[in-house]
Amino acid sequence: MDDCIFCKIINGDIPSYKVYEDDKVFAFLDIAGDYEGHTLVVPKAHTSDLISCPEDDLAAVTSAARKLAKHYVEDCGYDGANLVNCTREAGQQSVFHFHVHVIPRRCGDGATVFNTRSDRGYDLAAVAAKLALKD
Repeated sequence: MDDCIFCKIINGDIPSYKVYEDDKVFAFLDIAGDYEGHTLVVPKAHTSDLISCPEDDLAAVTSAARKLAKHYVEDCGYDGANLVNCTREAGQQSVFHFHVHVIPRRCGDGATVFNTRSDRGYDLAAVAAKLALKD
C-alpha cells in the first residue's frame, strides 16, 4: 500500500533497524525508544489488522514473534517478553498494518504493559455468556 509506513519500511523506502526477515515477515525495532529492544513484527503483505489478516500471514508473524522472544531470552540476556497486538482504533492501533509488538523484559525493569485497574464489578457469568463463541 502506497501510504503505509510499514510497507515503506519493508520495501526499503524508509530506513529501519531490521532484526529479522524471512519470505513472509519483517521485524524491526520500534523507533519510539520506549523499551530496549521493542520490536515490531509485520507481515510483508499489507493487511490492516488482526481481524483481516490471512491465516498463513498470522501464523508466520506469530512464529517469528515467538522465535524473537525466545532469542531475546535465551541468547540476549532478557528475563521474559511481552507480545502485544492492538486491533483497530478502539484497541489503540496507531499504524493500520497488522503487527505484533515483542517487548523484551528484565525482572524489575519497572515497565508495565497493562493498566492496573481495580475490580469494576462486572458480572463475569453474563460477560462470558455474551462473548462465548458458538459453533
